[in-house]
Amino acid sequence: MDFEPNETQQLIARSARDFAERNLRPMAAQFDEQGFIPPELLGELAALGLMGVNIPADLGGAEAGAVSYSLAMMEIARGCASTAVTMAVTNMVGEVIVKFGTPEQRQRHVSKLTSGEYLAGAFALSEPGAGSDPAGMTTRAERTDDGWLINGEKQWITSGGWAGVMVVWARTDTAAERRGAKGISCFLVEGGTPGLKVGKKEDKMGLRGSETVPLSFEDCLVPHDALLGELNSGFRIAMMALDGGRIGIASQAIGVGRAALEAAIDYAKQRKQFGRPISEYQAIQWMIADSDTELTAARWLALRAATLKEAGERPFSREAAMAKLFASEAAWRACDSALQVHGGYGYVREFAVERHLRDVRVTRIYEGTSEIQRMVIARANLR
Repeated sequence: MDFEPNETQQLIARSARDFAERNLRPMAAQFDEQGFIPPELLGELAALGLMGVNIPADLGGAEAGAVSYSLAMMEIARGCASTAVTMAVTNMVGEVIVKFGTPEQRQRHVSKLTSGEYLAGAFALSEPGAGSDPAGMTTRAERTDDGWLINGEKQWITSGGWAGVMVVWARTDTAAERRGAKGISCFLVEGGTPGLKVGKKEDKMGLRGSETVPLSFEDCLVPHDALLGELNSGFRIAMMALDGGRIGIASQAIGVGRAALEAAIDYAKQRKQFGRPISEYQAIQWMIADSDTELTAARWLALRAATLKEAGERPFSREAAMAKLFASEAAWRACDSALQVHGGYGYVREFAVERHLRDVRVTRIYEGTSEIQRMVIARANLR
């Protein structure tokens, strides 16, 4: 059992950390305020291999594995959570196409994601009435002589307005609606396809630099070869993608929690009350100790799940759910404690912990809520 990252993993993590320190951390507050990330920064992420960390080299990826991806996500999120979620979804889309796509689909789309020609990828699964229950989706795709005609609504789509390609789920067997997950298929839809309409950008509490939009499909025609994977097997693709995605969100949460903890430590050393730095008071020390302990445990849970994914020897759904559940909850507590350490100053925009608390909150919701993660873990134990 080796707890130390190998040379490749250390290199990827160091590259991500250097990039975050230089380009993200100093600008994260501005990205939050202006509500977008400069496109050139996403291109620089791609140039570093961070838009395809676990993608084969012949498709432009770093081919560095799931553990390297987890470590890189922690570092990017430590610098800017909004950039991290854009990176996370793009990596997830690329991996899905690599695993289930045809050689033509891989060449057409994955190489554009890894090169930065596509600014981002998007994952269009959730709907206004189908969030934790994706089997309840109502978006439909009908086969015609000219291709697949998609109609329906999607909600909470990260990078939906500027993604070069999006993975879209729709019902293709209407007779299967009574059977829940059966009869759902998966499609690759390019940004700008006629009939694809991007709604108003959501005014979110956190991750404000990352674009989140609703999408509507109104007689959106895609070619027959836009089908990803086998017909009516889309639900399985979604569940497998979410397993990997949960490792990414766990890693993102850890990065944000670490940034908050570091800010709390720095502030506690400088801030004086009753004639002493507040770092000398036990109440503050215990907050720091608890946060450090929980974030360290979360890191190992995330890396354990990533190691299992990378090995490919057995399913890792349970471990990914554990990592996502524990990391998101621990990071929330770490950010909350960091704000408490700052006192009133933590409640104003001038200090980063206010942003960290807003950014980390959604990690307990997307890629499956904490409640859904507990269901996944319990079912694995009780089956």
